[in-house]
Amino acid sequence: MFKPIKLQLWPRLRQMLLGWGCVGVAYTLGSLWQGHAMVLPETALDRMIPFNPVGVWFYLSFFVLIPVTYLVAEFDRLRWLTAAMQVCAVVSGIFFIAWPTTLHYPSISGDGLSVALLRLLSAADSSHNCLPSLHGALTLLCVWALVDARCWLRSIFAVVCGLCICFSIIQLRRHISIDLGAGLLTGLMSGWLCQLQAATRPDNKVLPL
Repeated sequence: MFKPIKLQLWPRLRQMLLGWGCVGVAYTLGSLWQGHAMVLPETALDRMIPFNPVGVWFYLSFFVLIPVTYLVAEFDRLRWLTAAMQVCAVVSGIFFIAWPTTLHYPSISGDGLSVALLRLLSAADSSHNCLPSLHGALTLLCVWALVDARCWLRSIFAVVCGLCICFSIIQLRRHISIDLGAGLLTGLMSGWLCQLQAATRPDNKVLPL
């Protein structure tokens, strides 16, 4: 079941700023310092998932998942989460600048709130910065931070939410399976490296960069 959490609001917000804020800086710099972008090809898996603007609701839930994770995850996991996000930011920023990638984005037609939201998202989002998918990397890290055998209901909710976000990433063609897979691998390796760092410290605490 859900476990009571001591809120500690300001320290939690500070960790979120240090982690998520670093990702924002890397994403912005990657958008500004880019050359010609290589177009990533769709795979058979991508073609099995038809484009549908309705997926924008799950896609945007990512921007709720991150602050919720920082607010409800056990406090001793947040330094790890922040450090892992910072590693993701550095690795992704290097790829965005050294090897910019883009997609063949589908045209957005039709009416309705989902279509309108997707148009706004497309206008605000970078058309490059595709590989690795930070959307995928940070989703994996948030699910990782939330999953706990003592809180099975929260864990199930986090996994289902993460799967829906990853599906919507391809459904909206904001990314394809190649860069989503690269993003998930980036998140996995960043989280693992930060766990190793914590294991080498006497207090068993990971330090943000």
